[in-house]
Amino acid sequence: MDSSEARRRYATQVRLRAGLRSKRLIEALETVAREDFLGPPPWQITRLPNLWNQELTSDLAQIYDDVVVALDPARHLNNGLPSALTGLIDSLELKEGQTVLHAGTGTGYYTALIAHCVGETGRVVGLELDPQLATRARENLKQLPQVEILCADATTYDAGQVDAILVNAGASLPCPLWLDSLKPLGTLILPLVRWPKGSVFGFGIAGFGAMFRIDAAEHGFAARFLSYFAVFPCVGALDEEADRALARAFEGGRLQEIRSFRRGAHEADSSCLLHGRGYCFSSADTKSEPDRRKRSPRRREA
Repeated sequence: MDSSEARRRYATQVRLRAGLRSKRLIEALETVAREDFLGPPPWQITRLPNLWNQELTSDLAQIYDDVVVALDPARHLNNGLPSALTGLIDSLELKEGQTVLHAGTGTGYYTALIAHCVGETGRVVGLELDPQLATRARENLKQLPQVEILCADATTYDAGQVDAILVNAGASLPCPLWLDSLKPLGTLILPLVRWPKGSVFGFGIAGFGAMFRIDAAEHGFAARFLSYFAVFPCVGALDEEADRALARAFEGGRLQEIRSFRRGAHEADSSCLLHGRGYCFSSADTKSEPDRRKRSPRRREA
């Protein structure tokens, strides 16, 4: 099986598993060479949900499957599960010409898929904190003029106003800068994960949490729970108090009832399903919430 045939089969598999709707995203799965972002073979692959079922392979057909491929096994870094990550990209409902921020770009595979969705008239900013991964991503994506890769902290780097943000690293709470960066009707998708003090990814509850969508609506922010998720932490967005708030929310078991997101301090009430200091995911409809899109002071770092 050659690479192009393997990609077509792979695109069909991922489309069906993730329920993809975006034609551009499906085309990207058929055309972007995943192996270019993985390093040389042999590749270590994992077939979820069995985290311990790992195997080494040099067979190209094996990586064109809905499997996790290791980038740095010692640090538990991997290329992500295609059906999970493309499902999130699909949820952004990207259009040609839009500007997207991808926080946690890794070696750039999913950033390349995003770039295909927005086309050459769009703009994609990929941020990666790890210098080695950022260098690899920059090299892998150098042929895409609409993509800019920066080695930067996504919690402090100001990319300007964007239509969509995909955060591919686990935070304890939504970063104010991400909310400030959304254009009207813009969308933020991010994972909020448990990260108690002293955590090590891959052990216990560390890195396990849920994926949320926040939309900059006409009045405030609409929000909803998307799925449960596990991911490596976003170093600048971890907070012990927020971690405890997450624990209470997960124990409450009502995440599916989330309808809106509030900024600013307020007393918790029965509608507050994930209530933290200065932010809250609520079951109240967006129209019943005050407009909390007040912006924080902006700063930009290279």
